[in-house]
Amino acid sequence: MTAPSGEGERLQKVLARVGIGSRRVCEDLIAEGRVRVDGDIAVLGRRVDPETALIEVDGAPVGVRPDLVHYVLNKPAGVVTTANDPQGRPTVVGLVPDEPRVFPVGRLDADTEGLLLLTNDGELAHRLTHPSYGVEKEYVAEVEGLPTRAVLRHLREGVELDDGPTAPARATLIDPSVVRLTIHEGRNRQVRRMCEAVGHSVVRLVRTRIGPLADRSLAPGTWRELTGDEVRSLQRAVAEPGS
Repeated sequence: MTAPSGEGERLQKVLARVGIGSRRVCEDLIAEGRVRVDGDIAVLGRRVDPETALIEVDGAPVGVRPDLVHYVLNKPAGVVTTANDPQGRPTVVGLVPDEPRVFPVGRLDADTEGLLLLTNDGELAHRLTHPSYGVEKEYVAEVEGLPTRAVLRHLREGVELDDGPTAPARATLIDPSVVRLTIHEGRNRQVRRMCEAVGHSVVRLVRTRIGPLADRSLAPGTWRELTGDEVRSLQRAVAEPGS
């Protein structure tokens, strides 16, 4: 929704407040036509309502609502990626602050460990999970048996699953029974199913990276807020294709 003339905040002030740059830098971005508000190229003097405006810089969504939070959690095994569980199992939402209310970005099955984003930033969450943006997710899988070069090549070229072939992936062996697998799709239990399809069931699975975001120091079951630089790196990772 566009703020009427004379109402709302100046766009460059809003952008500067969330760390895009100084007001002068933000004015230059607007003057160069690199900022859009609700799909329209912004002009200097534009005023916006941070609560409702969709603002993009170079095609990347910029969260400007004052209540936005972005958490990264190192999910332990046995915790489900949901807000409530009918079976009474612990949930990822129960591991982070109650307010403001957040939701997980994508899913990790109960047995899978590793990095999970939780946020109330709906636009960023949508883009991170939508297949058209192709955000990479990196996993480390301990598997049964000893994968061969042929198995790794099969994983890289794509595996036939019951819901269709997977897209090409990156697969490397980091230990005789440990595979690092990088995918950019988000199908249900995809990594486990890929490994099973090539004859190596997963013993343990950990997600180690989401797009540009990684954190090897975060202990299982703990969380932290993303830094401003990390949020902006995720926003750039989901910029409009071709922008």
